Amino acid sequence: MSDLDVFAAMGIAGFGKKTKQRQLDPNRFEKNKRGDTGAPSTSTAAAVKSEDSAVPGPSSPSATPQAKSDEPEFDPDEVGPPPPPKADGNAEEEPEFDVSDDEPEEAQFPISHEILLKDHTKVVSALTMDPSGARVLSGSHDYDCKLWDFGGMDWRCKPFKTWEPAGSYYIHDVKFSNDGQQFLVISGTTQAKLYDRDGEELATFIKGDQYIRDMKNTAGHVAELTSCAWHPKDSQTFITGSFDSTIRIWDVENKRKQKTVIVVKSKERGARTKVNACAYSPDGGLIGGACFDGALHMWQTKSNFVRPSMTIEGAHAKGSETGSLVFSVDGRTVLTRGGDDTVKLWDLRSFKKPLVVRSGLATLYPNTNAIFSPDNKYVVTGAGAATKGGKGHLLFMQKDTLETVKDLEVDTTPVKVFWHSKINQIVTGLSSGQICVLYSPDMSANGAKLLLNKGPPRKATIEDMSDAVAAPTIITPHALPMFRDSEVGRSTKRKREKERMDPRKSRRPELPVTGPGRGGRVGASATQHVVQNLVRDTTRDEDPREALLKLAATADENPVWTAAWRANQPKPVFAPTEEGQEEGEKD
Repeated sequence: MSDLDVFAAMGIAGFGKKTKQRQLDPNRFEKNKRGDTGAPSTSTAAAVKSEDSAVPGPSSPSATPQAKSDEPEFDPDEVGPPPPPKADGNAEEEPEFDVSDDEPEEAQFPISHEILLKDHTKVVSALTMDPSGARVLSGSHDYDCKLWDFGGMDWRCKPFKTWEPAGSYYIHDVKFSNDGQQFLVISGTTQAKLYDRDGEELATFIKGDQYIRDMKNTAGHVAELTSCAWHPKDSQTFITGSFDSTIRIWDVENKRKQKTVIVVKSKERGARTKVNACAYSPDGGLIGGACFDGALHMWQTKSNFVRPSMTIEGAHAKGSETGSLVFSVDGRTVLTRGGDDTVKLWDLRSFKKPLVVRSGLATLYPNTNAIFSPDNKYVVTGAGAATKGGKGHLLFMQKDTLETVKDLEVDTTPVKVFWHSKINQIVTGLSSGQICVLYSPDMSANGAKLLLNKGPPRKATIEDMSDAVAAPTIITPHALPMFRDSEVGRSTKRKREKERMDPRKSRRPELPVTGPGRGGRVGASATQHVVQNLVRDTTRDEDPREALLKLAATADENPVWTAAWRANQPKPVFAPTEEGQEEGEKD
């Protein structure tokens, strides 16, 4: 008979004081509950009714009336097993949230509750999450990147790190690697930056020579970056797209030069265009690029990248910026969100025209994206507000038809959307600078739920403050050594002598140069010394009249210019003067 059986027979469950388990409030999620998740908007009600048969979920007639209910999410009185067994069996455990059999169709999206992360001051232009779903990385037009950690946040919902990656440049794209240990930040500069999981910079990749015409011969980008993507199988490889008409493949370990350059050629005059979006296929076999001239290109990664293997000219309107390019999980379809207010679905097996086109989606920001749902059945994108300061719309559409299944109204225009498959939560970046995290208590795991699972902060009790109340400690600042004034004559002699020898602290002027050298020049050569003495000018110290008179006698005795005249110059002959004339003139 084991010891545990003996203890059980004696009625002993254990020794010592049992740790008290904190009971979580079953209604703790209700304060974050959205009020408009139950009913679709009037503009899409018809589309929802027509697609009820295609939406997975219960198809019984009893579920139809409940589709109009405003509370499809958790209700502690109705969900789960009958109340008596629930109360008796799980009194000490955290309540679980299970979807009941008569749950309406709208509950398939985790949008019943929300929390807002408010720290950016301008539109959130880049947004992603790490593979585990524990951290959110955001970039904005306020030039900042911010890291948010669900496990470390409290009710204030503040980021644990904020920094400016590239000064006063917008953040265009951010992406976590597949292992979650590092991420890329793409700004309006020509250089991509690599950071570790905690936001410490690891590398800044080189920029190219803008004076080289052939883009294949430059070591990096020479124009503004737009997007990036990690290789799905290799966490050491990523690609970047730029306005210099290239997509470059990089190795994380080599920041001095890219591995390969894909030069995108345009049909327009000049043969160059701007690459607005780029992406890897799920198996890493294809690289896709959407360009400013409206073209959509696909390259085989095993090719030499001279020309694309598949191309569609005019996939989107010419001169519009394509916000995103996403491959489906099976790698057969491609979803693009264009700046021409359209979302298009393409089939790679017949890459000639789109399978489905959805138009009329207002695009207020060029980097507005569209994504697939984790189950690959729906497409999610944002539509801009119709008026300034109006409400934006987050649209959930059927993948096959792009018909709206759910129209979720949000405070402002949604720009970036990210649906994490592991925690089943949707993170949306808004034009107001807020980040809206949508979740459902019964369908989502961890993430935003961790904030409320912690419960309210514990209030300070009298026992916690007893030490401070019973024996208060008063510390005068000048009693501490770091603030104590130095006393003259008390162990300061050696300190003063040491400071006296320090030229910086004693403020001693520069001493003249002694030893080898001349005129303050150390190591002057003999040639310099001779030249300085030869070229010395002394004419300023003499009187010019005296200097000329010194040379008068020498010029008469040994003339330089008039020596030839002495031989052939006639002597002057003057007429003799009479004495009478001279005397007469004198009188």
